[in-house]
Amino acid sequence: MNFNSGKLYRVPLHYHIFFWLTYFLFNTLRWGIYFNNYGYSLKTNLLGFPIHMTLCYLNILVFMPYLVYRKKYLLYILAVLSSIFIMVIVKFNLTYLLISHDVWPEGPKTIDKLTLNYTIDMMIGELYVITFVTAIKITLDFLKEQKRVADLEKSQLETELLFLKSQISPHFLFNTLNNIYSLSVEKSNKTPKVVLKLSELIRYMLYETKNKKQTLENEILCIENYLDLERIRNDDRLEVNMSISGDIHDKEISPIILLTFIENAFKHGVNKNTGKVIVNINFKVKDNFLHFTVSNPTPEITHHKDNFNKSSGIGIENVKKRLELDYNKNDYNLSFKNKKNIFVVKLVIKVS
Repeated sequence: MNFNSGKLYRVPLHYHIFFWLTYFLFNTLRWGIYFNNYGYSLKTNLLGFPIHMTLCYLNILVFMPYLVYRKKYLLYILAVLSSIFIMVIVKFNLTYLLISHDVWPEGPKTIDKLTLNYTIDMMIGELYVITFVTAIKITLDFLKEQKRVADLEKSQLETELLFLKSQISPHFLFNTLNNIYSLSVEKSNKTPKVVLKLSELIRYMLYETKNKKQTLENEILCIENYLDLERIRNDDRLEVNMSISGDIHDKEISPIILLTFIENAFKHGVNKNTGKVIVNINFKVKDNFLHFTVSNPTPEITHHKDNFNKSSGIGIENVKKRLELDYNKNDYNLSFKNKKNIFVVKLVIKVS
């Protein structure tokens, strides 16, 4: 627990009751055996326990938040010792008046007035109780803080994953909408098909990517919808060769992982090149692993090409992070290769 934070957590009331009742019964039994007088042990504990509780809660609820957490350590020590000393005086007088004139039967000798030995012994005893209870409270606070941090990290992780899953280039959507507008102006028969494809793609990304894993079949279907839109958008200058081999049924994968690489191929390999452009995509399932490959020409424009070679686009970095979050290191292998102006992404990933 971070003592500088001053953060205190409320422990449920039944925990307090259970702790003090158990401690009270144990102490009464222990001193009853020691004195061979359970009545006397019961009365002294009925008197002593309110004092124990007062000191403990005074320390936990007042001294620690207002002194320890504010680094006023000397004042804290003085406050604790002063409160214990006052309670020892109260305990001595109440024991003398209400229970017995022999206020220290377990001591080395009978006393009927406050002595230094009695005061030191009682203060050490009270300090022990305060330390014991405070240690329990700090442990509970620490565990609750750890849980709070873990829950916060989990929430942030889920939010981050949701954000990363939702990543698709706004340029793609913008350009697709422009194409839809152009087709609608021309009253093209392609318009309904394009709208439907875009609708299916957006629906998939909004509603089908909430789960940690998605079926490989659905993921490929999403990719096919994306490719259909790109074919319409790029007309005859685009050639997409996609092949699927192996059993893709009953296989699962983190959603949008593969689409990010394909979108990256179009963003850098198609949109930044002129003339005929060929994109090759291959899905091969073997031994519960998907061997995925996508290749595209590198950008013709020099300054784009330099950035592309670094494989440092936002989409690529996002998918790397998602792979780290969703999979164990042995469950995937991602590699990039740029040879003869062809950029190749290879991903081997567990889909069982």
